[in-house]
Amino acid sequence: MKKILTIALGSLVPTLAWAAEEGGGGNNPFAGDVGTALWTLIIFLLVIFVLGKFAWGPVLDGLKSRETFISESLRQAKEDREAAEARLKEYEEKLIAARAEATALVEEGRRDAEAVQRKIEAEAKEEGDRMIARARREIELAKDEAVRELYSTGARLATDVAEKVIRKDLSGADHQRLIADAIGELEKLEQN
Repeated sequence: MKKILTIALGSLVPTLAWAAEEGGGGNNPFAGDVGTALWTLIIFLLVIFVLGKFAWGPVLDGLKSRETFISESLRQAKEDREAAEARLKEYEEKLIAARAEATALVEEGRRDAEAVQRKIEAEAKEEGDRMIARARREIELAKDEAVRELYSTGARLATDVAEKVIRKDLSGADHQRLIADAIGELEKLEQN
């Protein structure tokens, strides 16, 4: 209030001095009539007092509260921005870590898949080799059986032919001996 009154009086004194220098005019309150100047000064001071008491105080309080609100809002906004930047940085770090972990998991999965593929291929090759070996054994056994049967049939036919040629009936033991001899000779021929 004192500040406002000082400003008002400080601006009133030069105005009064100017009016006094101008010399007088008809309606000028500062034209030299001291009574009018005094009442003008009293009314002016009264207006300043009333405005200072009832208007400028609440206006200044409103401005101060607005200034406080704005500065508090700016401070809060700055804190929020800093917190948001910190969270953003934290989220970016987590995202980078998650990407690295995902890449590691994908790479590990790829290695595991390659290992499983190699294992399956090795097992399939072993199984294939076993099947081929078993088929060869079965073929060899079937071949040996077919050769024996062929020898046996050939020997029986030879003895039947020899019997007809000789016209004599051979005993069972003679028959078996001739078959064994014929099979032995065929095996010798096959080995050569």
